Amino acid sequence: MTLVKICGVSDAAGFDAAAAAGADFVGFVFYPPSPRAVTPAAAADLSGRVAGGPQRVGLFVDPDDALLEAVLAAVPLDLIQLHGEETPARAAAIRAHFGRPVMKALGVAVPADLVRLAEYAPAVDRFLLDAKPPPGASLPGGNAAAFDWRLVAGQPIPRPWLLAGGLTPETVGEALRQSGAPGVDVSSGVEQARGVKDPARIAAFVAAARG
Repeated sequence: MTLVKICGVSDAAGFDAAAAAGADFVGFVFYPPSPRAVTPAAAADLSGRVAGGPQRVGLFVDPDDALLEAVLAAVPLDLIQLHGEETPARAAAIRAHFGRPVMKALGVAVPADLVRLAEYAPAVDRFLLDAKPPPGASLPGGNAAAFDWRLVAGQPIPRPWLLAGGLTPETVGEALRQSGAPGVDVSSGVEQARGVKDPARIAAFVAAARG
């Protein structure tokens, strides 16, 4: 069954919808410039709404240890997602120090971008293959931009991975067919306004990804 991650959840309606739809992962953004950012306390409140359910993922952009410690003290994260310029050595250090699996996001635009997978594979547990931010974008992800899904079709990805970048309930089926991805990640594609999740689109996305 296709794995589904709903990222950038920042309110109860979005969290409840992701859990009710059977999403495998729900992502909390700990990056203040993002319109989807939440505080550790807010994420803890949301996480506590459902016992069990989706794995809780924390999205960080070049975090220092102090930020990771503060978040993990408040929220029982299952997975740390690194979405900045973290090196393989930094990813490995975070995984070792904090005792959590790490997922590294890598931007993809051309085939050569996949070369970096081999460098990161020993240091991480998962990959998120996302579209590179468009020119002028202020955020490393969540920009509603897609890449050519055929670039990853049949490629030997050395860790479990999710496909991201501009996915919507309307396009996720075709994205899965073209890429062969075992899972997908969505943020802006299930929003009713920038940073505000739409429960109906969350339900439709999960259904389309698994249909």
